[in-house]
Amino acid sequence: MTAPVRHADPDPPAREGRADVPRDVLIVGESRVQRRLLAKLVVRAGYRVAEAASAEAALDLCRQAPPDMVVSDWLMPGLDGLALCRALREERTGYYIYFILMTSRSEKAEVAQGIDGGADDLLTKPVDPAELRARLAAGARILRMERDLSDTLAELCAAKSALDADLEQARKIQRSLVPERTHRFGRSEVNLLFQPCGQVGGDLVGAFSPGHGTLGLYAIDVSGHGITSALMAARVSGYLSGEFLDQNLAVTRRFERFFSLRPPAEVARLLNDRLAADKGVEEYFTMAYATVDLRSGRVRLVQAGHPYPLILRASGAYEFMGAGGLPVGLVPNAQFEEVEARLAPGDRLLLHSDGFTEAQLPCGRMLGEAGLRRLAARAAPRESGRDFLDDLLRELRREMGPGVAAEDDLSAALLDYRG
Repeated sequence: MTAPVRHADPDPPAREGRADVPRDVLIVGESRVQRRLLAKLVVRAGYRVAEAASAEAALDLCRQAPPDMVVSDWLMPGLDGLALCRALREERTGYYIYFILMTSRSEKAEVAQGIDGGADDLLTKPVDPAELRARLAAGARILRMERDLSDTLAELCAAKSALDADLEQARKIQRSLVPERTHRFGRSEVNLLFQPCGQVGGDLVGAFSPGHGTLGLYAIDVSGHGITSALMAARVSGYLSGEFLDQNLAVTRRFERFFSLRPPAEVARLLNDRLAADKGVEEYFTMAYATVDLRSGRVRLVQAGHPYPLILRASGAYEFMGAGGLPVGLVPNAQFEEVEARLAPGDRLLLHSDGFTEAQLPCGRMLGEAGLRRLAARAAPRESGRDFLDDLLRELRREMGPGVAAEDDLSAALLDYRG
């Protein structure tokens, strides 16, 4: 096997561009004279040149120090140029080599065969110097573009990894906004469900009590999806904090240690004013917010663009509660109305996101309110509110079909009223 020959660096005019401009060319051919003639032409064009007398020697050289481009004779003893090209493509080193085949024929069938075998270009012998320079320049341009794309892809992959790490941390922070799924308030119990359709979501559910047998229960759905919605949801959670009642917009202080709940319509108005005061914030949210007197079972509710809450009576009856209304933050100075209902011991109040009612079924229709009642009827036998919500979610996924992912966040707040 003839050892490859390397030519000294040429002294071309100064070259512009990146430091890794493609300059290394490997010439492969049985004829030493032809290789030397080609080498002189390539060096004059401003490239570094190495030679190999056979495809086998060229493969060894490419494995040790891959060139940028290969100019190879097609017809050679042993492996021919097309076989060399195929072998290089199968190496999969992650370093793309631009391959030019030289042939004395120019029939369309041969050209197609060469391109189909992995060659990037073909040169007809005898080689014209101007044509050779043009083909090499074209190859160098393509390699520069390929390397720019590879660099860009690497940067995008690194950015995606960093973003995924941030989103994972954001998901943990968002889940911390619902630290416990089950909360007890006297004899009654609230269970929460939060299933974002992505890593983070714009839904928010929660409950809080200033004491004295009263309870605030809410379900919120911020417009849009993703990080912006999640940030808005996190912000709104601070306005309805159960840990810091003095910062909760839904709570007012009557005396030094006596807190009471504001009427739901007033809470919606305060939240609407707070969002309207923030310039540049385009997000809004729908909300179902209820106050419950745990002694009498009286429920006062504001439904600000959110799906109608569902009352599941202990008798087995079902009724939706609400009067519609505008979302919060959509229109300045919006007015909100309240509706009332009365719960009896054993009744349940379900606040839910539109991820349930607008879920797409295989038939092409949405689940709707009738479908939600159907799911609730199947889950109703569960005594535990937590099991009820898990069954509700399981029944929804069954109706959507196997392997079908929800297109929206799924969230719910369930009050088990026990008097």
